[in-house]
Amino acid sequence: MRALYKVDSGADVALAAATAKSVLGIRAGASFGLDLAMWALSFDASGSAAPTNEPILCELCYCTFATNATPGTNNTSETPIQLTGRALTHGMTAMSAWTAEPTALTVLDEYLCHGQQGFKDFMGLGQEFDTGLNDGFVIRVTSPAVVNCRPTLRVYRN
Repeated sequence: MRALYKVDSGADVALAAATAKSVLGIRAGASFGLDLAMWALSFDASGSAAPTNEPILCELCYCTFATNATPGTNNTSETPIQLTGRALTHGMTAMSAWTAEPTALTVLDEYLCHGQQGFKDFMGLGQEFDTGLNDGFVIRVTSPAVVNCRPTLRVYRN
C-alpha cells in the first residue's frame, strides 16, 4: 500500500479582492515525487461571499518552488500528516498563506466556485498528477471579493 498524506492550512487563509494568492502547497523530498490524490477548498461564506457575487477562481498548480520554498519564509509552515501506509520519514515540506508567491507555477486544473460552496476533487486511479523530485503542488485562489478559505491536499509518495 502506498503511503497517503494530507496537509491543510489549519486556519482560515484570508483572500484580498481580485488578487491571486497561493493558499496551500506541498513539496516532495529530494529522493521521491508526489502523486496527487485529492484537492479541496471551502470558503467561510461571510458577507462578502453573497449569492450575487462573482465566482472564485480556484487553481491547482504544479510548482518547482524556485522561490519562497522554505517553510516559514513568506508563508506559514504546515505539517503533512500520514493517513495510510508504512510509516516512513517522509521528507516533505508544506506551506500555506504565502505573502510572496512561490514560483514557477503551471496551472494543471481550475474551477470556478461560489463563495458559499466548496469542492473536493478526487483524482481517478491512473489519472493522478505527479511531480518530479523536490517539486510539488500549490493551490492558488483569486476571489473577486474579500473572503476566507480552507484548502486541503492529499498526496501519495511515489
